[in-house]
Amino acid sequence: MADHNSLICSKLVMQLNCLTSLADILDDELTAIASRRGEGLKDIAKQKLAFLGQIQTLDKELKTLLATNELESTEVADLIADVRKLLESCKKKNDVNAHAAHHAQLTVKQLKDILIGVPTSTTYDQGGSVVHGNSKIVHNLKA
Repeated sequence: MADHNSLICSKLVMQLNCLTSLADILDDELTAIASRRGEGLKDIAKQKLAFLGQIQTLDKELKTLLATNELESTEVADLIADVRKLLESCKKKNDVNAHAAHHAQLTVKQLKDILIGVPTSTTYDQGGSVVHGNSKIVHNLKA
């Protein structure tokens, strides 16, 4: 039974390591979103998917091992608590990143709308008041 618990602990430590790496990648992702580095985001997405795949594989293995485990040690319980805590942290970071990416996308869309003169674009007049409607920014540009 000690071998079984040590195998479970080993898998949990591997999962903790993957989640720690995922948390670091999520931090990098937020930095890339904030700096609008598209290429960096592609690489980060690939890394994220790889770690998520590893975490899912370990999760399936652990589910099988824990189902056949009759006696859960304190060490196993502590590691499971650590995994859950780190997983929750990763979920929160991912939600923050999704929110930041959404806002970055909206900002770029608004800028594009202003530059191409979309009738519903928002601009400002000389007094700083918001003006909605047909923008003359693009129409008055001469190449």
